[in-house]
Amino acid sequence: MSLRIGGELRASRRRGPKRAANGRPFIFHDRSIGMNCRRCGTPLQKPGDYCLTCNTANADAVVAEFDADRARLTMLDEDAVVGETTITTRPEDAERLTEVQLRNFAGRVADEIRRKRPETVYAAGEREPLRETRAQLHHEFYRVPDGGATGSGGASGGNGDAATDGAPDDDGADASPVVQWVLDRRGDRSLAVVETPPREKIGGSHSTLIGDRKGRKAVQTVAEHPHVKKIVPGPIDAGGTGSRTGLRAKATRAGTNGNVRLLLRDGSSVQENRIVTTAMDRETGERVREDLNEALREAELQDV
Repeated sequence: MSLRIGGELRASRRRGPKRAANGRPFIFHDRSIGMNCRRCGTPLQKPGDYCLTCNTANADAVVAEFDADRARLTMLDEDAVVGETTITTRPEDAERLTEVQLRNFAGRVADEIRRKRPETVYAAGEREPLRETRAQLHHEFYRVPDGGATGSGGASGGNGDAATDGAPDDDGADASPVVQWVLDRRGDRSLAVVETPPREKIGGSHSTLIGDRKGRKAVQTVAEHPHVKKIVPGPIDAGGTGSRTGLRAKATRAGTNGNVRLLLRDGSSVQENRIVTTAMDRETGERVREDLNEALREAELQDV
């Protein structure tokens, strides 16, 4: 095949499919029904893609479900499911992904999410690819609690490195438990997002934290949550029961005003820190508490 460019006849170079670290290509098997931009009607390459013609988002949220060798992305527009994409890879040793494979796999997932330009990303499943994908994105990102992911089973599909697209029924009837968990909460009142840098959220008359580096890591993890406004460290109680598991952190039950407590325990020392959130009542405060505990588990500051 040849192309005429600037009066010259040049041979075009057909680009092959993008390949994973193990040499297998990421191949797109298009089985989508097709979707047009909801504003201008321009055909979209994939369901839920951001329209570059009229600068309109066609999906306001993406749900990512991770297994060790695949990730299924479900695109949502309010309460409707507008599309699905499955990205698969295969570990070289048939057990775990290498560091390079993990980074490349997460990069493909992150690229697919960026195509949609969603407001929010929800994620569940295998922790390593989830954590690496989150590190490569700058979106509002929530970890679906393990209870919400029960029975998800990840994405279905063939073997090899591939990405499969589809546009399922928009009523969510066949949605996985993870997607259904998100849909059930899409109608809830949205919480305000705090733009304050995490370091500036920490204050109060007590500046000492137990656990040294791990204690600071726990507080930093909580401070990074978009619905946390302020963290007020509390006094240290050294009269607790001793523990040999090292520092453990836990967000406790929300109060009627939506605020929660961060309980730090290191040996016989216990510290209760107040967390001011943007939640307006106990119910929405419990949503924030679930997110915080998931983040603390990801940071290996809680027992799984």
